[in-house]
Amino acid sequence: MLSALGWRSQSQCGRIGLQMKPIELGGRLGRWSSGRGPLPVLLAARLRRLIDEGELPPGEPLPPDRALASALAVGRSTVVAAYDLLRRDGRIVRRQGSGTQVAGTARAAGRPTTGAPLFLHLLEPRDGVIQLTCAAPSTPPPELAEAYTSIVPTLAGICGDIGYHPLGHPVLRTAIAERYTRHGIRTGPDRILVTNGAQQALSLLARAFLTPGAPVLVEAPTYHGALEAFRDAAGVPRALPVGLSGLEMAARPHRPALAYVISTFHNPTGSVLSPLARRTLAETAAATGVPLIDDEVLADLGFPGEQAPPPLAAYADTVISVGSLSKTVWAGLRIGWVRAPEPVIARLGRLLAVHDLGGNIPGQLAAAGLLPRLEPLSQRRATELKARHDHLRAELARHLPDWHAPPVQGGQTLWVRLPHGDATSFAQAALRDRVAVLPGNGLDASGRSGEYLRLHFLASPGDLTEVSCPAFSGQGICGYFTRLPARSGTRPRLPAVSGTRAWIGDKSDHREARSTAQYHPWVPCV
Repeated sequence: MLSALGWRSQSQCGRIGLQMKPIELGGRLGRWSSGRGPLPVLLAARLRRLIDEGELPPGEPLPPDRALASALAVGRSTVVAAYDLLRRDGRIVRRQGSGTQVAGTARAAGRPTTGAPLFLHLLEPRDGVIQLTCAAPSTPPPELAEAYTSIVPTLAGICGDIGYHPLGHPVLRTAIAERYTRHGIRTGPDRILVTNGAQQALSLLARAFLTPGAPVLVEAPTYHGALEAFRDAAGVPRALPVGLSGLEMAARPHRPALAYVISTFHNPTGSVLSPLARRTLAETAAATGVPLIDDEVLADLGFPGEQAPPPLAAYADTVISVGSLSKTVWAGLRIGWVRAPEPVIARLGRLLAVHDLGGNIPGQLAAAGLLPRLEPLSQRRATELKARHDHLRAELARHLPDWHAPPVQGGQTLWVRLPHGDATSFAQAALRDRVAVLPGNGLDASGRSGEYLRLHFLASPGDLTEVSCPAFSGQGICGYFTRLPARSGTRPRLPAVSGTRAWIGDKSDHREARSTAQYHPWVPCV
């Protein structure tokens, strides 16, 4: 059923005259079910907010009851009750034979905003939901504070500099260029653009290279932030296998405007391209004239003893490299960069200047001081990640042997295949018990990863043990639920059991489940 519904961003499907697909609306609802109160009230409240904010404009068709209920992993009665609440306060109109739509006369909508779960979860207030959606270190290392302390004299001595550097502060551009040169890729500062993190770098590249409808070759699965950046620029992602094998054949009929690959410790699968595959890919992209982006954000997170091959830029000077300090240092240090041919850097700089006259100079100076010390910091962090990776896999193997979680050589994530059902329903059910996870559909432009879940192993060993424990009817990630307070009272919630199935949520959920037979096949009782 999920494959029939598909996965497209709101910007692709349009806003007027096309009914929003249930999965799309489900994604835009964010953490709708993690609050307090009955599910119909929570669902109506979130839909009301989207309507009032203009995200669901007048005339927007809404999904049928059963379809939306299936996408949200709730009973149909929940959606019917929520729609009735909205109808009573005049937010929606329901007519026999005409379906359900937002009240008011249809009009041209503004530019659509993102519906990606990652971004929506980051925009939500901190409400006690355990975030397993964003994989990034939660604690800055002591080296960061030391780097900021060391730049105080430099800041005190600045004179005659207004602080606007759209291309990045020259000191940091030089430090990044020297880092590439030390790795055997001769680079000058003119080939470096500093950005506010790697996400801004991807957005800039999308704006620089894409026109509406332009094809972008991406891996399936891939980093969901990249997919959103390409779609926001009206590009159309076209899926290829991990590693972009088949690029040459795909380039002929589609004439792609861009290709995007994560060659080292791939997000989410953790795979690493071999040196031969790197050379073939880089040379093929150069020969076919396809600008190739190599996302190097995770490249420094190889586990101890694992030596990653040289970056793609070592095999073809036309490769566009994107890097960041968000995974090796701290995501709050918003420092990213692009290494590319000088004409590309110049164009990106002109685009960036319109939106941002210059980045945070103290942060850039601190980053310049950190770069020479990055290797020991990365090694320390990779050692911690390896221990947590091994711990999580051991716990999954012990308690959830049917879950397929292959080991990786570095990075931060496992690409886990569930034995039953689909990850989108799993994520919606998990959300009702205050755990946010990323289902595979949103990471796959082909929509064929519905049975996969991305798990990161950045949490503490104790939390990783709870992720894998069988307390929640054999579903490891939901072991978190056993230590969470109930919506009413202080007793931890455990799944209600009936016959041979378990249901997730509070008592009202259980009653609805029994009345509608909405028992999930992937939640066996133990």
